[in-house]
Amino acid sequence: MTRRPVAAITAAVLTCEAVMFVLLQTFMGMVVDKQQMSLAGLDPGMMSLGSLIGGALLGGYLLLCAGVLVVTAVRDRAPGDVPRLLLISAAVLHALLGAATVGLVGWSAFAFMMLVLALLVWTLVSYSRLPKHRRTEGGSQPSRAAAGTATAGPTAG
Repeated sequence: MTRRPVAAITAAVLTCEAVMFVLLQTFMGMVVDKQQMSLAGLDPGMMSLGSLIGGALLGGYLLLCAGVLVVTAVRDRAPGDVPRLLLISAAVLHALLGAATVGLVGWSAFAFMMLVLALLVWTLVSYSRLPKHRRTEGGSQPSRAAAGTATAGPTAG
């Protein structure tokens, strides 16, 4: 499988995940508000609003990551430094959420988080880049002789 479809599939999965997180947080906010649940005396209305805002922020973050992946798939070029850091942070987020979901939700949620983590890492690795000082036009690393940097051994005295 080439790297373009992997980036596109990862973008689609992140988009679906963003929608699901927003819907889940909206549902949780409604449950807290309707049941008038309170945690340590906190206002249920504020807890509901916090759940909605948190879901919207997480959904927007995942959609931003999906947008970076769509651009990467369309251009078939590695993302820049800031978008790459954004995708790395999404991979770390999925690793942490996967660890938390094992105990709270179950192994199926853990498996899904690890699948998304694997897709993100696969995309990042398949679009890996050489450092700027090591790049050549052909994409391969230059040999020492071709680069003119052959080192001489110690001279015998």
